Amino acid sequence: MERQQNFTTGAQRIRRLKAEGKFTEAAAEIRMGLEQDPEDLVLKTSLADLFQRQGRLSEGRILVEEVLARDPAHPEALSVLGDLHLKSRVPEKALDCYRQALRRDRKPYLILKTARVLKELGRLEEALEELENVLVVNPGNESFLKEKALVLNRLKRFDQALESFEKLKNISPDDPFVRKEILRLRGRNRPQAQVLKELQTVVGMDSRKDDAQVLGLLAQKLRGAGRVREAADEYRRAADLEPGNAYFLKQEGFCHYRLGDYVRAAACLAEAFRQDPTDYYTRGTLGRCYEALHDRQGWLTLLEEVSEQHPEHKFLLGIIKKIRNKTDLSEESGT
Repeated sequence: MERQQNFTTGAQRIRRLKAEGKFTEAAAEIRMGLEQDPEDLVLKTSLADLFQRQGRLSEGRILVEEVLARDPAHPEALSVLGDLHLKSRVPEKALDCYRQALRRDRKPYLILKTARVLKELGRLEEALEELENVLVVNPGNESFLKEKALVLNRLKRFDQALESFEKLKNISPDDPFVRKEILRLRGRNRPQAQVLKELQTVVGMDSRKDDAQVLGLLAQKLRGAGRVREAADEYRRAADLEPGNAYFLKQEGFCHYRLGDYVRAAACLAEAFRQDPTDYYTRGTLGRCYEALHDRQGWLTLLEEVSEQHPEHKFLLGIIKKIRNKTDLSEESGT
């Protein structure tokens, strides 16, 4: 009984450390447990999950396959394998893993992951059905309600999406993303100038001046109105408030690119690219910035650094090789 209580406490502590982003401390806890029991499948799966969160996909894959070799239907291991496939941009395989896990364990987190990957695959009605099956039983589940609102938005059922976000606001009134989505959806059919004026009033309020989500919405509306330089400034403010949010960095970079300011565009997009090398649109625009700046070597250096930082993304090696070949050809033609 005491051993079980210690195990539960340890598992809870590991989950908390992961949620707080304290990966080094979480890894230490897991390794301590594995020293006592090297074949503990739960701890091995937890370490594999930690590796996928850190982007160490190859190491995570090795561990999770060890677990599945012992228990091919292990739901947590299948879930982590699905996450690894998602990180590798193979959502179809991720979906297969989540569904295999669900056959053994109908835990809500597996249903939510299934719905999210269905959304990513564009299978929106299926995603909505998965979410509704849970919300019928538990209508106040925040994660499922938020995902439902996002799916409804993608389906262009904007009134229903707004209704779901308003329910969420009643449950969690301080959620900045929910507040931003309500503002956006309420302003859909109003004149652009009126929406802009209202948003500028909102971000001028003391209670909202540090709301990155609303600043991002204001930036989006400014860009839509052709006020791209102002949009870039607002995206910068939002990025400063949420340094880990690559979306704001990307959007600021795209604004600078549109304005022809390739130096500032490259600076923003390079930072976002380091966080997520798989975004081909960011990568393509960044490459065009370096071409416009006639700085192929700078682009090559950045790619090499990001490849070292993310060794699991083998496709970067192909891009590096291609650019090196172009550089060699240019040097030969110049001699």
